[in-house]
Amino acid sequence: MLTGLRASAFLAWRSIRRGSKGTFALTTMIIALVFVNLIFLPSILSGVVETFDAQSIDFDIGNLIIEPREGSQYIDDVTGLQRKIEQIPGIVGTSPRITVGVTYFYRGRNAASTLYGITPEDERATTKIADNMIEGDFLSNGDTSAIIMGATLAGQEGEGADGLPSLQGVFVGDSVEVVYPNGEVRTYRVKGIYKTQSFTIDAAAFVTRREMSGVIGLHDQASVILVKTTAGGGEEDYKRELLSYGIQEKIQTFQEKAGGFIDQAVQSFNIINTISTFVSLVIAIVVIFIVIFINTVNRRRQIGILKAIGINQQIIINSYLLQVLFITAVGALAGIALTAGVTIYLTAHPLAFPGGPVFPVVETPTVLRSIASLFAVSVVAGYIPAWQIAREDILSAIRG
Repeated sequence: MLTGLRASAFLAWRSIRRGSKGTFALTTMIIALVFVNLIFLPSILSGVVETFDAQSIDFDIGNLIIEPREGSQYIDDVTGLQRKIEQIPGIVGTSPRITVGVTYFYRGRNAASTLYGITPEDERATTKIADNMIEGDFLSNGDTSAIIMGATLAGQEGEGADGLPSLQGVFVGDSVEVVYPNGEVRTYRVKGIYKTQSFTIDAAAFVTRREMSGVIGLHDQASVILVKTTAGGGEEDYKRELLSYGIQEKIQTFQEKAGGFIDQAVQSFNIINTISTFVSLVIAIVVIFIVIFINTVNRRRQIGILKAIGINQQIIINSYLLQVLFITAVGALAGIALTAGVTIYLTAHPLAFPGGPVFPVVETPTVLRSIASLFAVSVVAGYIPAWQIAREDILSAIRG
């Protein structure tokens, strides 16, 4: 068996050395591009999921979100609940929010959107909105006549917002009128404008919880409480611990809260990825088949002579399979190098998605699965033409 393998390797190496260098280079480059295509879409999908998760945690939901118990509109005794939650090791911040739908008026223009009432000090400890101010300043705990707005809601003069609410040109220092659901009207000075690239948050605005509680008549109540943990990935453990403390309110991880939207997006991407993977593998099969078929046809007489001098048919077939494996290995290595280059470039220059910048996240299982798929289809594609020619009788092969 070892002798047969050595013979196959010798024949394969001689065929590669004496073959067309241009054909070899073109074939390996096609394999490399197929490999990149197998990796690229899944890595972008992983990047989209990672960006969406980061946006959810940093601006919208936190690692965990606590909502009113069934049948209640608000969470009561917010201060006591915060104190209880923040005693748990690993929880670094909690931020109560009051959420209402309001209408904004500015210089004859209006927009219906969300207004959040927050405690600025708590919000700083829990989210990163304060770190994303592009104009002006974040709110202070004592502010009662100030508002900060998302860049989408503030808008640009004469520009639309692709269907999102926009006042088309609000600047820091301007006054904006806000009509609350109970009919109360308040005028606020725009203290700052932020841009997070989270389309829900950028289309909203914030005032202090103290101000909003006074307008709608709440006392130590909130619509939700955002919970920030030291590190992501352990949300389920923290949820169980919160429940063990006897908290009766509804507790969800950010994955559970945002699951419906992200699941639909992932499913759509997976369909595209499946189609792309199938097409890529078909291209690899066709290329390998054509290359090996042409190679075997051109060496038909040599194959007949090899069989005539006693070389086993399987040794001949194996020699072509080794050629295929070598070409695929070189192509895969070139593909890994290309993928690394693309990943480095897109990490430095991320793709601009509506939910934020997206860069490829290359996962080891995806790479290994792509390599295995590429080798599998290549062996099948190389075996068929080699077997077809090698099984011919000696005289027919020698005659060509």
